[in-house]
Amino acid sequence: MGAVKIVFDPSGADAETVHRHLTLYNIGATGVSTYYPVNLFLKSDRGETLGGLLGRVWGGWLHISILWIDESQRGKDWGTRLMDEAEAYGRERGCHSASLDTHSFQARGFYEKRGYEVFGVLDDYPEGHQKFFLKKKL
Repeated sequence: MGAVKIVFDPSGADAETVHRHLTLYNIGATGVSTYYPVNLFLKSDRGETLGGLLGRVWGGWLHISILWIDESQRGKDWGTRLMDEAEAYGRERGCHSASLDTHSFQARGFYEKRGYEVFGVLDDYPEGHQKFFLKKKL
């Protein structure tokens, strides 16, 4: 093997390789091999993506990584419907709980109304704001 170096790649071309190897390690360490992506999208009749929820199911947990709704569709319960779909999917896959994170300038109140509770906080993430970690029993 030749010289090894650290390379910055904003395209993320090698991200799948890193993810795959960590997944294999996690499976070996835990014996838990069932992993399901959760990718739900809100689409217009012209095929435009107007929102979505991204996450995963693994280890008995539904983890929601991203929930985004286009401004034109906010206030129409799409966030609630996407969360309902994701949580139902998690339950179907045997999840006992769900987790997510949000910032003080995002949707903490929305999640708390859905039964999520804060279990951790990072201050000044970014400066002057907070990042909240939430969980919910399914």
